[in-house]
Amino acid sequence: MAGSTFGTIFRISTWGESHGKGVGVVVDGCPAGLPLCEEDIQVYLDRRKPGQSKFATPRKEEDAVEILSGVFEGKTTGTPISMIVFNHTQRSKDYSDIANYYRPGHADYTFDEKYGFRDYRGGGRSSGRETIARVAAGAIAAKLLKELGIQVYAYTKSIGDIEIDNSRFNLEERLENPVCMPDAEAAGLAQELLSEKMKEKDSVGGVVECVVKNLMPGVGEPVFDKLDAKLGQALFSIGAVKAVEIGAGFKAAKMCGSQDNDQFYMDNGKVCKRTNNAGGILGGISDGSDVVIRAAFKPTASIFQTQNTINKNHENIEINIKGRHDPIIVPRAVVVVEAMTAITVLDLLLVSMTSTLSGIQKFFKK
Repeated sequence: MAGSTFGTIFRISTWGESHGKGVGVVVDGCPAGLPLCEEDIQVYLDRRKPGQSKFATPRKEEDAVEILSGVFEGKTTGTPISMIVFNHTQRSKDYSDIANYYRPGHADYTFDEKYGFRDYRGGGRSSGRETIARVAAGAIAAKLLKELGIQVYAYTKSIGDIEIDNSRFNLEERLENPVCMPDAEAAGLAQELLSEKMKEKDSVGGVVECVVKNLMPGVGEPVFDKLDAKLGQALFSIGAVKAVEIGAGFKAAKMCGSQDNDQFYMDNGKVCKRTNNAGGILGGISDGSDVVIRAAFKPTASIFQTQNTINKNHENIEINIKGRHDPIIVPRAVVVVEAMTAITVLDLLLVSMTSTLSGIQKFFKK
């Protein structure tokens, strides 16, 4: 299987399956000297851990990370950092039926068509459990960015038709409710909606918004490796993401140039913009304002209603899915979006260090 590696300098390679012995990641390109311990990673993994509310899969996993290499005496050594999270509560028998048919909305059919074989136990590599590896790597990227004063944070912007009100925005609130919304009132309405859909044996989608603050201008390569292009790739690589937008996004298509253009002005010697419809990126390069990106997640494909599908013999059948599934993906995906954003920004920031001769001379000249 190709495509399990992401990044140019700060590179991650994820491995493992939902019902295998474990999942993990190898992080290469992390500079030496970054203070790092398992607790730094665990804080992030705990945010995506299953079984924390009635709106998440009841699968009970501690998701305890172990650092196997790349850290010595509490600091990174500059060598590859290998991390593993063991699986402990696999119930593969719950998935034995799906070996012979294709679940609507899942990758069962496409995996069979591509490989002629698939790991039907919870989806194998297509399972959301693969994102553990991304979050572990993202925790390192976020910590390194923090050393540079750059902050990356994500939250649930909407669930179904319930959207947060920015006048009630409180970032701390996202950690106080099970739907990760920074608006307590919207969070309450979203939970009511989810409870209603769970009774109907149905699921719901939503939108995660991520913000990068204090990113200096000049990050991103202006052709194929644009900052927005790489962020799009990073977020589209997350299972269930069906749309990504930056800044005004699709709303820009309905604007006039006079409305969409972010006009510049100087404030005490600093370049500023009066609006941020560009989402902090111009020509594929960061402009110094907040990078704002959103990812739209489809509803969880595994629902407990009777559904129509086909089996491996291409016969029409009816199915009732078993197993342990989230009624909504969004709340546990918030930290995944945050992690992939941090990884992408850090990688392009490191690439940007070679953009000018003066920058190279400043680093190497004694």
